[in-house]
Amino acid sequence: MRVFVTGATGYIGGTVADLLLRSGHQVEGLVRTRDKARELERRGITPVLGTLDDRALLIARARAADAVVNAADSDHRGAVEALVEGLTGTGRPLVHTSGSSIVSTDSRGDAVDEIFTEAIVAPGSSWRPIEEKAARVALDRFVMDAADRGVRSVVLCNSLVYGHGRGMARDSVQIPVLAHQARDSGVVRYVGEGRNIWSTVHIDDMADLYLRALTHAAPGSFHFVENGEAAFSGICAALASALGLGPAESWDADTAVAFWGHELALYVLASNSRVRSGGARLGWRPAHSSALDWIEKEYGLSR
Repeated sequence: MRVFVTGATGYIGGTVADLLLRSGHQVEGLVRTRDKARELERRGITPVLGTLDDRALLIARARAADAVVNAADSDHRGAVEALVEGLTGTGRPLVHTSGSSIVSTDSRGDAVDEIFTEAIVAPGSSWRPIEEKAARVALDRFVMDAADRGVRSVVLCNSLVYGHGRGMARDSVQIPVLAHQARDSGVVRYVGEGRNIWSTVHIDDMADLYLRALTHAAPGSFHFVENGEAAFSGICAALASALGLGPAESWDADTAVAFWGHELALYVLASNSRVRSGGARLGWRPAHSSALDWIEKEYGLSR
């Protein structure tokens, strides 16, 4: 297949593009600068110069592709509308990237028992996202509804992704952010009691599900992407051990917000986001199940 990938220079899109190439597909990647275009070309990806705001370009590239992966921005409605327009009536796949922060809680380091399944987005579901994530959920549903327009549209809703990216971007968000703060300060910090839990998935397993979704997912489907879960206190303890630091310590929510900002501190590092995936329906068999084991191994090597 010839696959058009937005976010091809990023952590998720770059890893998906790399696996597509290794699986024998042709890849076109949206890129904003000529320097990054040259790097994509060096990796075997055909660069397409432009941005998510170039509506005509996105329509044209989607229309010319056999499939589209949108991994650039989970919240850019204009880009998604353009990609859907380009694919309308073709029956070709659009795999759109969302994130499980749509079910995150303002729990400030406390545990929450609720676990979400893909039924939350089913017709007739009474579930409603928090106000901050309402626009993202509406965009996810727009993608799913594109199945009625002749697009084999799929939403993959990633949980906390760990592991080193295989494209131009090496690091994800949550674990590297914690590690960076720890290296600067000498202390790993979690928020509150750190009992908040996120579902997790290794980047290689995630990329494998993207490829399976391109060929096997039903039109209008939605899949959480996860294989395991971890509390942030455990993540921070593993980081402290791997980095050779003392015990992880707590930050109160106000201090965390002052350092990391409101969104990152409360809805990424101090929230709960516990989900379960139906990816097995696509024949998905993830190989990695422990973010803590990965931290101990990979960050320990950097000491």
